[in-house]
This record gives sequence, C-alpha cells and structure tokens, in this order.
Amino acid sequence: MNEQLTLTNEWDKTFPKSEKVNHSKVTFHNRYGITLAADMYTPKIAKGQLPAIAVCGPFGAVKEQAAGLYAQTMAERGFLTIAFDPSYTGESGGTPRYMASPDINTEDFMAAVDFLSVQDNVDPEKIGIIGICGWGGMALNAAALDTRVKATVASTMYDMTRVNANGYFDSEDSEEARYEKRKALCAQRIADYRGGSYALGGGVVDPLPEDAPFFVKDYYDYYKTDRGYHPRSLNSNGGWNVTGCQSFMNMPILQYSQEIRNAVLIIHGEKAHSCYFSRDAFAKLTGDNKELLIIPGAVHTDLYDKVDVIPFDRLEAFFNDYLN
Repeated sequence: MNEQLTLTNEWDKTFPKSEKVNHSKVTFHNRYGITLAADMYTPKIAKGQLPAIAVCGPFGAVKEQAAGLYAQTMAERGFLTIAFDPSYTGESGGTPRYMASPDINTEDFMAAVDFLSVQDNVDPEKIGIIGICGWGGMALNAAALDTRVKATVASTMYDMTRVNANGYFDSEDSEEARYEKRKALCAQRIADYRGGSYALGGGVVDPLPEDAPFFVKDYYDYYKTDRGYHPRSLNSNGGWNVTGCQSFMNMPILQYSQEIRNAVLIIHGEKAHSCYFSRDAFAKLTGDNKELLIIPGAVHTDLYDKVDVIPFDRLEAFFNDYLN
C-alpha cells in the first residue's frame, strides 16, 4: 500500500481548466494493495461537508479525458469529485501494465468510496459514482456490492463481460465462437510466457480502414484526434494486455444488479451503438428510483466530451435528489 507514483503536475487534460473549482492530485489504495491516482475537484465556494462523486471511464481511457470532464463539471455544480485512473492504467499503480479485471476494477470504485468517506469535507452518507462506457458496467457492479453508494450514473455504458464473451452486437454468441476465442487467448499466453512480455491488443485501430464500421470511426474520431487524444490512454496510444481481459468472458458483472436498492440513472445516445447494453441493463433494475434517459440524436462518444449533449443539468438534479 506504499507504492510510490509519479504524478504529472501540469494541467494536461483534454478539456480546459475551470476557474470555478480547485484542482489537486490525490492518491488512495485499493484492497489489492494498488495505489490509485486521481484528480480531485472542489467547488471554490464550498463550505462544510459536501456530497461527493467518484468518476471513472471509459475503458482504456484516463482521468484526463471524459472522466475528468464529468468530475470538473459536477464540481462546478457543488459536488466534491474525483476522477481516477483504474488499476494498471494511466498514473495509477499496478504491474504488469495495461491489465483489466472485473473484480479489481470493481474494487477500484469501492476503494474510491473508502477514500471519499474519510475526507473531512465530505459527507460519508452522500456519496455517488459515475461510470462512463466500460466503467458504466463496473459502476453498476459496484453499486450492487456497496451499500454506501447512494446514487449511480452509467453513461453510454458497456457491459465488458458481455462484449468479451459474445462479441460486438452479440455476433459471437455461441459456444463454438467462445471456444475458438479461448483457444486463441491460451495460445497467446504460451507465446507471451516464452517471450517474456505481454502482447498488446484492443485499442483503436490506426490507420482507420476505409470500410470501418461507424462505431470504429466514432472511436477514432475521439481517441486519435485532438478532440480526445491523450498519450496515457490505451485507446489513444496502443492497447491493453491482449490476455488481460480473458477473465471477463466467465464473470458476468451484472449478475445481481436487480438487487441495487439505491438510485440509478442510465444514459445513452439514441444513435449509440452501445444502446443495447444500457437498455438490457436497465430492464434488470427494480424499484421506482431507476431511470433510463435517451439523448436524441446522440452517438456513443458524444457522451464522452460534448458538453452541449451530456445532460449535466439532469445529472445535477439526480444527485441533488439522492445525495441531499
């Protein structure tokens, strides 16, 4: 738990710095002994104990991108927020690099709640979380485990276990397809072990093929252009350990999401290719404090960074309803 991190001091976000909030770097640790790096945003006019929100995502992204934009914007609206890098990613610790785990990454959210709960300027009874894209599913999984989380937002969410097991749009949802995928991954493990390093995969294809489907172009437009590129983001600059997501195939993260008692808001764009994840996740939820919000005309990455599309007014009202 004493892992020393090297943190960047200069402002290196993909969005402009707000003059309405104070920004600082903080660290905290999870129960696996990994030290996580985060940006903390505090309203300049803050007094007393504040409601707090932890933000993470998308999958393969870093806190300097969409998560930081959400966190800073919500801090402008009166919440103490942190945007954190998950284990093995960005400025956070953990080796080998570029790994992912449904268990550890869910724990990352819970560790963020641990950290917020003991801050003198946070009300521990008023903590929420926001997960974006692949971390939308992780946020719901954390909410199903962590009774301290009073309100959860999943924005343009992905279910990373489902997409790894079934492929995009469930196009590989068969025993035979999964067997061939497992076989290829296990062969890669032998090659990695023999070679002494882990092969990287995933990420955003570059150069972009002319016949790439729209959702691939959508990712490219965000991660590979000035709009959202960041050198520490796995999607901007390479990919993650190709066998590092293998366990996602066998571990459905939304197994008990119907037992989430606290408030949930799921957001997705009308034209987002990921909308079936949000729709199906929402269908499992129970209780009258759950809401599915569809943004007309929006595609997947619109909810990463387009402040005129992201429904921040609705997010503010949602968290005010359930954290105050």
